[in-house]
Amino acid sequence: MIKSIILNLKEFLDQKSEQYNHPKFIANDPICIPHLFSKKQDIEIMAFWSSMLAWGQRVTIINKCKELINLMDNSPYNFILNHQEKDLKRFLNFKHRTFNATDT
Repeated sequence: MIKSIILNLKEFLDQKSEQYNHPKFIANDPICIPHLFSKKQDIEIMAFWSSMLAWGQRVTIINKCKELINLMDNSPYNFILNHQEKDLKRFLNFKHRTFNATDT
């Protein structure tokens, strides 16, 4: 019985891998956000953000991530390293579901 469950699970996971593991899927999924960058640090930062915001509609998640990118002058790593206190004011209107400016 356990062997049958494992085989069914493997078949299910193989189907899901086939469904999601291709470039066409990326364009309409929050995973597209880290793919916008080439610098490792920007990729890591936006992968973290997109995963934190990844609940709700995919289009909304992508738009909110792009809003964050814009708020960070399109360079998340540079912004995090070099921002001034005054630069944080631009985040005061950022919201996504239960995330608000303070969380950001």
